[in-house]
Amino acid sequence: IHKEAYKHLIMPEGKEQLAEGFIKANVPSIPELVSMAKEMGVNFIGCQMTMDVMGLEKENFVDGMEVGGAVTFLEFAKDADVTLTF
Repeated sequence: IHKEAYKHLIMPEGKEQLAEGFIKANVPSIPELVSMAKEMGVNFIGCQMTMDVMGLEKENFVDGMEVGGAVTFLEFAKDADVTLTF
């Protein structure tokens, strides 16, 4: 999660009703969700290969993010109750 970009995510055009639904349902903002995840002990693992391809460094991402490849992720994920990838 890029430490600056995630603070400025916008809803795509035509999805205004979805944005209104999030507000009405009192869904936290992306920065609030990241903060909540950190407080809950969520591990963020950035893909080293993708970072290399995109010219990104660990410093570009939220504090506490680990960097690794597929093996790093799989080693963590094999014992995890839940994993989320995108």
